[in-house]
Amino acid sequence: MYSMVLTAVLMGMQSIPVRVEADVSDGMPVFEMVGCLSAEAKEARERVRTALRNEGYALPAKRITINLFPASVRKPGASYDLPIALAVLAALGGIPGELLKGLLVMGEINLSGRILPVKGILPVVAWARKEGIACCVVPADNQEEARLVDGIQVVGVSCLAEVIAWLKTGKTARCGTEMAECKEGGSSSGICRAHEEAEPDFRELNGQKFVRRACEVAVSGRHNFLMVGPPGAGKTMIAKRIPSILPPMTGEEQLEVAGIYSVRGILGKELVRTRPFRSPHHTITAQGMAGGGALPQPGEISLAHRGVLFLDELPEFRRETLEILRQPLEEQRVRLARKSGSYEFPADFMLVCAMNPCRCGYYPDMQQCGCTRAMIEQYQKKISMPILDRMDICVETKRVAYQELVCGEAENESSDAIRGRVQAAYEIQRIRYEGTDICYNSRIPSDKIAQYCPLDLKQQHYMEQIYAKLHLTARSYHKLLKVARTIADMDGQERIQMRHLREAVCYRSLDQSFWEVPR
Repeated sequence: MYSMVLTAVLMGMQSIPVRVEADVSDGMPVFEMVGCLSAEAKEARERVRTALRNEGYALPAKRITINLFPASVRKPGASYDLPIALAVLAALGGIPGELLKGLLVMGEINLSGRILPVKGILPVVAWARKEGIACCVVPADNQEEARLVDGIQVVGVSCLAEVIAWLKTGKTARCGTEMAECKEGGSSSGICRAHEEAEPDFRELNGQKFVRRACEVAVSGRHNFLMVGPPGAGKTMIAKRIPSILPPMTGEEQLEVAGIYSVRGILGKELVRTRPFRSPHHTITAQGMAGGGALPQPGEISLAHRGVLFLDELPEFRRETLEILRQPLEEQRVRLARKSGSYEFPADFMLVCAMNPCRCGYYPDMQQCGCTRAMIEQYQKKISMPILDRMDICVETKRVAYQELVCGEAENESSDAIRGRVQAAYEIQRIRYEGTDICYNSRIPSDKIAQYCPLDLKQQHYMEQIYAKLHLTARSYHKLLKVARTIADMDGQERIQMRHLREAVCYRSLDQSFWEVPR
């Protein structure tokens, strides 16, 4: 007899349908599995055979052939255990094959018949809904994750007996009641709650008014942001408070981010509404940053999607690790080529960096800096110019004066007040770019600069002088205009004014003051 069960395999974030075929016929007793299987997928033969026997379904002395097609796609992981078990039971007549139509099944099985959770449930269920599949059968531990996708029925099961009971009667085998796990996605319990603990607030930051303003501009347009200054000036404090002024994610963005975390296997049962803030240690490898492995997983770049990637002590990172950021910063995605195929992960993030200007941290204050010219050059050359060229805003974080340090929080603006202005700027950009692929000012393509950042003759003459004085590249010139566009939006102006350009230029002044070491 023949039966077929639908499941899926993930290639990066893309779900590819896999049909598990089972055929039981007379002949030499054998359990054969084919279809470009990985080592762990091939081991399903023993897991399924033993689990079925322990659940009271001993396999007869017949020839059992399992095929997972398309055979051209490699099948990694153990998520095929449950569909294989159901396909075998249907082929043996243990369950009617008609009951498996319209279902997508995923799950790993242990030897006792218990169904274990697997990675990547969320993007698979989202794909199933798009394809019009009526119901998904998933492990009970993945149920809350799967229910984040609305418009599709999700059945969470904890053991093989429950699956069989539900297929036959709609009731569990163990308790005899209607399955509570069979629910529509998108319920109020499925979408997740924000953390209740208080997050750092800008009210706690004394001084640094210029850097605070630059940070607000960077967040309002999603511009890459670099802070350079001596140790203890507040660079890390500012960076860690950026999430407190980021607007909440939309429902679509939440599912998008949750899908990445699901593939990585770190989503859990709740999805935090706040945007991701990833701060990897400087010892991270290039693979950890971009993602990879035999079965490619998303790295820190993708885990920061729709949020912030903060790199503290920037020069301490390996050069090859930093250079891998160049393409994702331009394309907002990571592409990995492996023998098993090509993988793509989203990577639309705001890059925030902090660094000291030299090894001791006090350059260009030569009264305190004890570094030689060669030491300063060696330290700064750890950051390549192509990386610096991709930073929209570069500001000096100066030492905080004593009077500012003890002024108290009462004089400081709160994160809530700043977030209100950021949201207003986001709304202006949303309306302006409606119907296009552009979301923020920082994402304006070069061929649209003249359309969204027009300048009059006086402004063009001013920018010509700045271009020569600051030795700007075409990329940094366009980034300066995009920053000016954001400042104009924050000011409620339709067109960029001269004062907006001048402020944007102030955020590029580090190009000369720090990277030109005196000889």
